[in-house]
Amino acid sequence: MKTALIQQKYYSTKEETVNMTVLKIKEASINGADLVVLQELHQTHYFCQNENVEVFDLANSWEEDISFWSNVAKKYKVVLVTSLFEKRAAGLYHNTAVVFEKDGEIAGKYRKMHIPDDPGFYEKFYFTPGDLGFEPIQTSVGKLGVLICWDQWYPEAARLMALKGADLLIYPTAIGWFDDDANDEKQRQLDAWIAVQRGHAVANGLPVLTVNRVGFESDDSGILKGTNFWGNSFIFGPQGEYLAHANHQKEEILYTVLDLKKNENVRRWWPFLRDRRIECYNGITQRYID
Repeated sequence: MKTALIQQKYYSTKEETVNMTVLKIKEASINGADLVVLQELHQTHYFCQNENVEVFDLANSWEEDISFWSNVAKKYKVVLVTSLFEKRAAGLYHNTAVVFEKDGEIAGKYRKMHIPDDPGFYEKFYFTPGDLGFEPIQTSVGKLGVLICWDQWYPEAARLMALKGADLLIYPTAIGWFDDDANDEKQRQLDAWIAVQRGHAVANGLPVLTVNRVGFESDDSGILKGTNFWGNSFIFGPQGEYLAHANHQKEEILYTVLDLKKNENVRRWWPFLRDRRIECYNGITQRYID
C-alpha cells in the first residue's frame, strides 16, 4: 500500500487552501497513492489560537464539506482521511476525522477524544470531547486507527486502537512553536513529540503516520504573536524505524510504501501483547492512584 501525507500551509482563504489540497491529492493519486492523509483542520487556518464565538460559523458548512471530500476521494480513487469542524447541533461541535473510501462512501469517523486548553491552543472552547470511543475504521487498504493531534501523547489511545485490530495508527496534527521560546526549548518539544509517537509504533508493533501543518499563522486577536507550525511529518514502521520524514518549513507530500504483513512478523519477534499482565492493570482507569 502506498501512502501519502500532505504537509501543507494555510493560504489566505478556505477556497484557496482547499484548491491547493485537491491539487496535492491529485498529484498523490497520479503517483500511485492508495491512502492519503490530510493534516488537522486542513480547510482553514488553525482558529483555536484564540476564543471567538463567530468562529463557530465555520462549522456551518459541515454537510457541504462531507459531500465535497467524498467527491474528491471518488474522483481520485483514494482512501482519504480528512479532518473537519463538525457541527453536530446548535452549540455542539467536534473536531472530527472523516474517512472516505475510494468510491466516496464514508468508511467511518472519529471524534477527537483528548481536547487541549493551553495558550494558543484553546480547543476546549470550540470542541466537545469525542464520544465514539477508540474504534478503528475498516477500509479497503486496512483497518485505520485514526486519532487526532493531542491524542498522540496518550499511549492508552494507541493501545486501545491496537487491541481492537488497527493495522496502523494515523494522527492528523496541528502543532508548532511560539517564536519567543528559546531554540533549545523548541528542540526539546519537537524531540518529545516525535519520541512519544515512535514509542506507540514500537509498543504496538504498528506503523504510525503523522501529518502536521507547516508555516506561520498569526493570532487574529493580537493577544499572541502567532504560531510557527513545525511540520516534521513522519512515518514510522512497526519497530519504530523511520520510513519517511518531512522538513520543518516547506509544503511536502510524504510518500512511503507499507507492507502490513510485516506487522505480524514484528509481533512474533516482540510479543508485547502476549506478555501483557492484564489482570494487574486495573489502576489505569483511575485519574491518579493516591
